[in-house]
Amino acid sequence: MKAVVVGGGIIGLSTSLYLHRSGWEVTVVDKGDFSDNCSYGNAGYICPSHFIPLATPGIVKQGLKWMWNSKSPFYVQPRFDLNLINWGLKFMRSATPQQVEAVAAPLRDIAILSKHEYEDWTRNPGLNFAYEHKGLLEIFQTDAAADHAQHTLHKAHELGLSDTVLLNKEELDQLEPGVNMNATGALFFKCDAHCYPNKLMQQLLAYLRASGVQLIGNTEVTGFETGNGKIQKVVAGKTAFDADEIILATGSWGRHTAALLDIRIPLMPGRGYSVTLEDSPYKLNYPSILVEGRVATTPMDGNKIRFGGTMEVTSHKTPPRMSRVQGILDTVKRYYPEFDIPLPAQEKIWYGYRPCSADGLPFIGRVSKFSNLTVATGHSMLGLSLGAGTGKLVSEFVNRVPLSMDMQAFAVERFSR
Repeated sequence: MKAVVVGGGIIGLSTSLYLHRSGWEVTVVDKGDFSDNCSYGNAGYICPSHFIPLATPGIVKQGLKWMWNSKSPFYVQPRFDLNLINWGLKFMRSATPQQVEAVAAPLRDIAILSKHEYEDWTRNPGLNFAYEHKGLLEIFQTDAAADHAQHTLHKAHELGLSDTVLLNKEELDQLEPGVNMNATGALFFKCDAHCYPNKLMQQLLAYLRASGVQLIGNTEVTGFETGNGKIQKVVAGKTAFDADEIILATGSWGRHTAALLDIRIPLMPGRGYSVTLEDSPYKLNYPSILVEGRVATTPMDGNKIRFGGTMEVTSHKTPPRMSRVQGILDTVKRYYPEFDIPLPAQEKIWYGYRPCSADGLPFIGRVSKFSNLTVATGHSMLGLSLGAGTGKLVSEFVNRVPLSMDMQAFAVERFSR
């Protein structure tokens, strides 16, 4: 049995791993060369703590304020784009307390599943990707952020993440004794882990190649041949791939690829940036989120620190904005006054496009139109975190076996109901 996976990021490669393990002949087709997609430059979090979706109450109002700040962490590029307008309206309708409450448990469940799968991967000698289960700090400076942390703490405990604790300044300093930190406290999620995404992707690619998975890069899927409620072939240029099952895992291009099949999913690319210090002169013990500036910091692979952030909802054609990177570094300086990090040259900065659904939740599952199609995209900032779990779940859809969890919250056609 043949499966074609369209997309070579962490979601597509994880899916390929599980399909191959269950006996499928797998071909992965990617428009790039597998070397620098959005799965490489992220913060490396594997985080059950992230049970609050992107679409939250207040984010629209805050986003309008931030639109006038070139260094702000959240920005929607104004332009006349019907897809953006459609996405924006759905996003605003999704940003309600009721929605946030409803999706917390599903987000927790898929994140815990994914973390369990990543831990299983580490037992394979071919997959050594600097996985560490140390937890995650959400560090704050203001009273408003401290109040929000208190509410999040109660919700975490309600969801069973009982090892989450609230730290005062002294307790925070004990965890990072070698750092002068401008903060008043932190929320400590002991359930979280992290890894070095570059190693993860490189080793996963090497493992799949060695296992016999066919990886075809620099090949964009341009169409599909369909009939009798099924997809017969995947067309990429002059090549047509036969397939018994097709998986769309094209990340921020997910809406474009789905549209080739006349499937509408509200999804927009959200650009993020990161700066990685190799052999960093600065040392941190724990990954952290700098709450007020929405910046992620991660010590990685023994000698590196990565600083990342921003959610810039824009088109794939918009040139990178270096002011956004400067905003990340300014935030780091506000929290860590002794960290002097100059703005690197543009070629030293990574940026990539996250697939942002209109409610902040991924699209994972079957569609009614085709019996042999599974969609897996829309993970927003959680692509790597949910990668292994998504791959396992997609393989369960494809193999038509009982699912590891309830997937209703992630239904691909939920906006069509």
